[in-house]
Amino acid sequence: MHSGSSMGKRREARERAVQFLFQHEMNPPENLEEALEQFWQSQRAAAIAEEKGAATWGQAVELPPPTAEEAAMRVFADPLIRGTLEHRSEADEIITRHAKNWELHRMAAVDRNILRLAIFEMLHRDDIPPVVSINEAVDIAKKFSTEDSGKFVNGILDKVKSELMRPARIVK
Repeated sequence: MHSGSSMGKRREARERAVQFLFQHEMNPPENLEEALEQFWQSQRAAAIAEEKGAATWGQAVELPPPTAEEAAMRVFADPLIRGTLEHRSEADEIITRHAKNWELHRMAAVDRNILRLAIFEMLHRDDIPPVVSINEAVDIAKKFSTEDSGKFVNGILDKVKSELMRPARIVK
C-alpha cells in the first residue's frame, strides 16, 4: 500500500482539506455535509473541465461517478476536515501559545489552516506519525504560501511535537 502514489494521494488529499478549511473559514457554510458535497463535486467538475476543455456552452456537465482514486482521496480527507473543524479552538489555543508575537488573526489564513490540520493530526490521529504530519504541513505551506511560511509552520509544529505524549515517528 505504501507505494509512492499512495503517499502522493494523501498529499493531494491534505491539500484539498486545506483548501476546504480555508474556504470554510472565509465563508462558513450553514451545513457542513452539503458544503463538503459541493466542494468535492466542484473539484471533480474542475478536473473534468481540465481534461475535456470547458466548451460546454453553459449546459450542466453530467459528472461521472468518482474514480476509485477520487473516492479514496475523499475517504482520507473528509475525516481530517471534520476533525480539524471539531477541534479548531483547541488547535487555535495551541497555535497562539507557540506563535510568539503572532496574533492568530494576523497570520496568513492558509498558514493558519495548515497548522490547524497538522495539529489535529498530531493530537488525534494515532495512525499518522507526527513527523509525517509536520513534513506534509511544511511542504503544503511552501507550495500554497511562501518559503517563510514553511519555516514558520515548521517552528510551531516542532514545539507541538515536543509536548506530545507519543513518539514522533511511530504509529500505534
